[in-house]
Amino acid sequence: MLSALDRRDRPPEEGAAAGLQGFAVDKTFLSSLKGILLETELDFLRCVSAIIIFLVVSIAAVTSRDGAAIAAFVFGIILVSVFVYDAFKIYRTEMAPRATEGDQQ
Repeated sequence: MLSALDRRDRPPEEGAAAGLQGFAVDKTFLSSLKGILLETELDFLRCVSAIIIFLVVSIAAVTSRDGAAIAAFVFGIILVSVFVYDAFKIYRTEMAPRATEGDQQ
């Protein structure tokens, strides 16, 4: 049985299996500028969607006014704050326009 590394290093096959080559990860694209921006945007989108999901679930949990629901609400708010910080750091380091040296003076 071939491992994933063996299949990745082989030349493309002819026939029906050749159509599946489009699903392979293109390392040259991921190392290009567009690939890096795509990865950054997807990471930022992951943070924003997690913020929305945890806020909705936390608010829904606290409506039952049960002891465990209040603990779930507090835990959800802590997770939201972690994801907000992560999204802020991603935006500040990767997505914000870089200041030129003349602007820093």
